[in-house]
Amino acid sequence: MRAGDRGHPVFAWIYDRVAGYEERHGLSELREEVLREARGRVVELGAGTGLNFLRYPQSVEEVVATEPDPHMLRRAGRAAVTAGVRDALRLGCAAIGFTIYPGSAGRTRMYEQIAALGAEAKAAGLAVVIWSYPRGTALSKAGETALDVVAYAAQIAAQLGAHIIKVKLPTEHLEQEAAKRVYESTRIPRTALVDRIRHVVQSAFDGRRIVIFSGGAREDDATIFDQVRAIRDGGGFGSIIGRNSFQRPRAEALALLGRIMAIYTGAEP
Repeated sequence: MRAGDRGHPVFAWIYDRVAGYEERHGLSELREEVLREARGRVVELGAGTGLNFLRYPQSVEEVVATEPDPHMLRRAGRAAVTAGVRDALRLGCAAIGFTIYPGSAGRTRMYEQIAALGAEAKAAGLAVVIWSYPRGTALSKAGETALDVVAYAAQIAAQLGAHIIKVKLPTEHLEQEAAKRVYESTRIPRTALVDRIRHVVQSAFDGRRIVIFSGGAREDDATIFDQVRAIRDGGGFGSIIGRNSFQRPRAEALALLGRIMAIYTGAEP
């Protein structure tokens, strides 16, 4: 190993094997004891191969982990996405969640993974949530949120067994020439956001699945309220308002969320 190199793939492999033995002989219980009081958003420095990830309690909402050894980090990355249905049941979850990237090189493996996990989850009485975010070399940046692409992403998630589907807000843009000809010849409405929302919801088994929409980057209040009204009137089930609330002072964020809920419930037009 050259001077300046960090880690070695063989060491990472051996580490996992040795740690596996230790986990079976009391270390896993020690991890749970140490992590029991963790709350909220946790930063883990030196995550190793991710052995802590499945030991965090329900009170932890998010784990941000880093690891200087690139070989260990790759294993930690796999550990972060390989929690199974048994882990969900152990943590008291009501559903499992999985992200797919239609259009990416790894999409087929993602589809196979969530199809298998989804079947297992349903057998255990859990709901299945799929984040369906198109991307890849075959798509332009504008194409990631194009109406035809987002609608197809919602349909893929529905076909893969999702009960709840999360997609990005669709734009008026049409990415595929063949789709553009169909949209234009059949005059599918797409100028107004409410029409685009309705079309995406229709693509998810004609509204028989719960479709929610990501909030995206921070917007002004008026834009957010217009988006919420379009989602409500187009048959959507809600929106994700993470950054748009977290990036505001607490009082403003609470007022924003209050108005959003009022719009969704119909208390405010």
